[in-house]
Amino acid sequence: MPLLHLWQERFGFISDEGIRWIAAKLELQPINILELVTFYPMFRQSPVGKKHIRVCRTLSCAMAGSYRLMDKICNAARIERHLEGNGMHNPVSVSADSKYSIEFVECLASCGTAPVCMVDDELHENVRPDSAANLLSNHQSPITNHQFPPHPLEHRLIFENIGRKDRKTDIDTYLSEGGYEQLKKAVTMSRGDIINQVKTSGLRGRGGAGFPCGVKWSFIKPDEKKPVYLICNADESEPGTFKDRYIIHEDPHQLLEGILISCFALNVRTAYIYIRGEFPEGTKILERAIEEARAKNFLGRNILGAGFDVEIYLHRGAGAYICGEETGLIESLEGKRAYPRIKPPYFPAALGLYMSPTIVNNVETLCHMKHIIAMGGAEYAKLGRHNNTGTRIVCVSGDVQRPGYFEIEVGSVTMGQLIYEMAGGIRYGRRLKAVIPGGSSAKVLRADETFKIKEPQRDGPPIEREITIDQIPMDFDSLAAAGSMAGSGGVIVLDDSRDMVWALNNINEFYAHESCGQCTPCREGSLWLKKITDRILLGGGVVQDPDTLKTVADNIAGRTICAFGEACAWPTQSFVEKFRGEFEARATKPVPPPLPPEYTPNELIDEESIRTVPLARDPGWEKAGAAGTI
Repeated sequence: MPLLHLWQERFGFISDEGIRWIAAKLELQPINILELVTFYPMFRQSPVGKKHIRVCRTLSCAMAGSYRLMDKICNAARIERHLEGNGMHNPVSVSADSKYSIEFVECLASCGTAPVCMVDDELHENVRPDSAANLLSNHQSPITNHQFPPHPLEHRLIFENIGRKDRKTDIDTYLSEGGYEQLKKAVTMSRGDIINQVKTSGLRGRGGAGFPCGVKWSFIKPDEKKPVYLICNADESEPGTFKDRYIIHEDPHQLLEGILISCFALNVRTAYIYIRGEFPEGTKILERAIEEARAKNFLGRNILGAGFDVEIYLHRGAGAYICGEETGLIESLEGKRAYPRIKPPYFPAALGLYMSPTIVNNVETLCHMKHIIAMGGAEYAKLGRHNNTGTRIVCVSGDVQRPGYFEIEVGSVTMGQLIYEMAGGIRYGRRLKAVIPGGSSAKVLRADETFKIKEPQRDGPPIEREITIDQIPMDFDSLAAAGSMAGSGGVIVLDDSRDMVWALNNINEFYAHESCGQCTPCREGSLWLKKITDRILLGGGVVQDPDTLKTVADNIAGRTICAFGEACAWPTQSFVEKFRGEFEARATKPVPPPLPPEYTPNELIDEESIRTVPLARDPGWEKAGAAGTI
């Protein structure tokens, strides 16, 4: 993949010549390179314009007007867009003079400043559709929403330095603020003591699954003979989530210190940061930070005189959401398509990178290590709630007055406080309709629901009570009890003006686009879900469609190698269950007769009424008779 990036950056696209050259350099067959080019969306096989624009189309940006933005840019650049019939991997559209090209892309991890787009490698935030022409004249579109100062309900550890004006990201600034002091402390501790401190802290993974970090670390045998690897998962691509990008851009040495502490604890000599291909600026920042840390002897040979050698390597992805899944990420890091591995036997802690023990942790998770070492595991565990300790970053986007990121003690803030106090409430005087609390794969919650949850107590048994959506504590267990999940911390708020069929269709398009295609239920089912909601939106819905959507989703969840099946199915299951009336109101046509030739989606959309008598227009059998009926 590094060679593919190198070729595309030099020539603008990857030609057949490039595929043959790279194959020869790596002593592979051209097909081995072609399979990567056709898998990863960022790699192109045809030229683009001198200025290439990528517009985010996922839910938060779509709600903020990214589709109107796309139309405005196309008009300004005189680009005529041509969409493929299946709607997948929308092609790049190029202006007649080849000056400009444009495409829709999936989430760019800046949902709080939606709508966003990238012009070449530069991210533009809060791009108003009426200012689209500015993108074509090398002027940054005006940014109208800056992150607000820390809210009184916040408790900032990881984000202590985020959003500080005029703060530099170089190592000297970090050292002046006490940086790398916890690494110096960690190398004087025993490895077992560090792991026990992480276990005592109760830290759960912040990438989505919420698995206890110390327990994951303990899967590595202390006397392991094979090399052990650590991978930092910086492939932040869950729609609604935009926290890791800020850590990388504004406090890279905090991440490096967390990685180095983790490497020492696990006896890791080689670590990798797998960063999104859509983070070109973040890549440069981390490369510079790694070299600064090496110059100060914080990484490399014999770090800090402790007799410990460690190297950190940066690896760029190329746009595939599935690389956020740990075994898919490992396959990609090995230079292959990101097909997740089946577990068992391929648990990363046993058979990970290069079939060696591997720990994969999220950016935010690794940043917590320096704070656990500084505070001690027991003191850290006092933050938050029982089984939901520490702080975590939640990202709020959608229909709120002040979208942005907030670092809170886990469970110390309710959903109502987050939306109405911290994020400023619902926009334009409208009312709350629904919340997706943990990224687009989390099940949606209705605003008028009530939930029965058991609240854990530090001393004594849990207490069961019935609560509203505003009273749900923002922690892993409470959101799971409410029927959803904390996930990656991406909270998407929808007001009462939103069409739930449209919202689900946007989510379905994302998952249909991002399915790796390895498992049949996911590969076929995700596209079926998108096609059905497409047809409903365009007026071709039939009365059976809500049930069909649920049936297809039910047959995806639990039937795939990785959790992408659940991520794909849960939105449809919950949207259809919670807002069934909206789907039934849009799916009113009778079910067409089950005789060939069947009605095409376009015919279902165009025909105002569907014939209920099974007319055989070309039956193909003699008994149809002159009337053409059976």
